[in-house]
Amino acid sequence: LASGIYSFACSLWNHHTDTFLQQVCSGDEAAATNSLERTLLSLKVLRKLTVHGFVEPHWSVEVMGFLHAVFERLKQFLECSRSIRAENVCRDRLEKTIILFTKVLLDFLDQHPFSFTPLIQKSLEFAVSYVFTEAGEGIVFERFIVQCMNLIKMIVKNYAYKPSKNIEDSSPETLEAHKIKTAFFTYPTLMEICRRLVTHYFLLTKEELTMWEEDPEGFTVEETGGDSWKYSLRPCTEVLFIDIFHEYNQTLTPVLLEMVHSLQGSTNMEDANAILIKDAVYNAVGLAAYELFDSVDFDQWFKNQLLAELQVSHNRYKPIRRRVIWLIGQWISVKFKSDLRPMLYEAIRNLLQDQDLVSRIHLQSVLFFLNDCLPVDDFEFRTDQFLPYLESMFTLLFQLLQEVTQCDTKMHVLHVLSCVIERVNIQIRPYVGCLVQYLPLLWKQSEEHNMLLCAILTTLIHLVQGLGADSKNLYPFLLPVIQLSTDVSQPPHVYLLEDGLELW
Repeated sequence: LASGIYSFACSLWNHHTDTFLQQVCSGDEAAATNSLERTLLSLKVLRKLTVHGFVEPHWSVEVMGFLHAVFERLKQFLECSRSIRAENVCRDRLEKTIILFTKVLLDFLDQHPFSFTPLIQKSLEFAVSYVFTEAGEGIVFERFIVQCMNLIKMIVKNYAYKPSKNIEDSSPETLEAHKIKTAFFTYPTLMEICRRLVTHYFLLTKEELTMWEEDPEGFTVEETGGDSWKYSLRPCTEVLFIDIFHEYNQTLTPVLLEMVHSLQGSTNMEDANAILIKDAVYNAVGLAAYELFDSVDFDQWFKNQLLAELQVSHNRYKPIRRRVIWLIGQWISVKFKSDLRPMLYEAIRNLLQDQDLVSRIHLQSVLFFLNDCLPVDDFEFRTDQFLPYLESMFTLLFQLLQEVTQCDTKMHVLHVLSCVIERVNIQIRPYVGCLVQYLPLLWKQSEEHNMLLCAILTTLIHLVQGLGADSKNLYPFLLPVIQLSTDVSQPPHVYLLEDGLELW
């Protein structure tokens, strides 16, 4: 069926596309909008036919001809966007069509990686040109940049293009694709991509800084969405950086280390851009922690610089304090001496004690760090080191739990509290009275939020284990909780049953 109608579908698409471009040039916006609708519809049909209509599409001259034509059409449409005002209805449809072009390439690469091999070179040249050079300035938009980054990432990470350790075991198709990738990703190209990712795309924007100030909880949730790397620029940028750094770490490690070295010492508080650059570079070092294991003496860096940066109280330095505590959280499970942990606990306590800082410093930074300090499978953790900070830390976390308002943040704080309780076990008993009194209220307030109820259940499990026989005082609250969680006639049981049974 596909082969029978493909030629006709291509001719329709070409006709409507040419008509649209001519009408845009002549300034006939109404006619151009109508032609663009037909272009979009015919492209939707071609996308499905191209991706799903052929077992071996690379043998079809028409299919490969269409795919090669996509790049030229994309360039025409991007140039066309210069002349159409942002508020124009046609502009919205034009951007949608541009994104559909990129979806054709991404879907084809996903479904037919070896058929895509003749397109690897052109795809990389196109995407890198628009995203990492001046060619895209003034015409690219965020969703298009995300799609181009996803295209680069999928080519870099594609298992079909990775030879076996024993080269003789690799297929000729794999070796051909690998050869094309290797020829493209030269040292200058990789260095430019790395530098642009860090010093351009990693920079916090004015909008992000404003949101962080005005709504720190919302900013946290926005940054940590599940599949957001596929659709949002910042997470997509970070995932691309991780994948490229992993694939080409020997080439890129010296580049990143040179960037770190250039930032050592104090930062001029009046230079907002220098602070944002440092934040971006520290972000890169955190993301690449596992790759940098043998190249960075993190213990020395922590003692000689990072710890001091956590203590800088200047208001403009908040992004760095937030980033440093996150950076330590990234490295603590990679390379960090146990003897240094008390200094970390002290630093975390200081951050939590500053009420203004707690309300604005990226809440997740504090929470993730504590999570990484306290996981059950962390053999470096020593309870005796943590006990001197237990009372103050637990109290401050409980205050934070009461202050925050968003469901996601409350879940996160509860998770950290659960980690603390699980770690110190019965030694938590003197400090949990306030939490025991608060949880019934929180449970009642959370009746519509099943995931938050799950987090409360997990906390209760650890509380009962920590309190032992003393937990009988909680029975008036615990037994109705267990009853609701295990009642299969109640809708919430789908979420609560497993934890409810464990609590029971």
